[in-house]
Amino acid sequence: QARLVESGGGKVQAGGSLRLSCQTSGIAFIYHTMSWYRQAPGKERELVASISKDRYTHYGASAKGRFTISRDNERFAAYLQMDNLEPEDTAVYYCNALSSTYADRNYWGQGTQVTVSS
Repeated sequence: QARLVESGGGKVQAGGSLRLSCQTSGIAFIYHTMSWYRQAPGKERELVASISKDRYTHYGASAKGRFTISRDNERFAAYLQMDNLEPEDTAVYYCNALSSTYADRNYWGQGTQVTVSS
């Protein structure tokens, strides 16, 4: 059974940093693209960053230059290092695992709250 568990969220002042972790189990981790999405109140869920099984990365416009996505194929985990946080980064952050082979194998975590105060 696939399971994604996010951690590392919390409250931080503007300019601060947080590191989110996504621990997976029950999936063939190395064959999944790992992504972070976020959803702010009243807004649609948006892509923050993704990293393919071959470690190609893609960043949403809001994350470029401030966030770094990484993965550890031995620990079956993905990470999002967030620096220079802004109040506009306040949202629930979700981890996503998408199979590179089977499009219907698309898994989500429960989300972790990030709150940035000015």
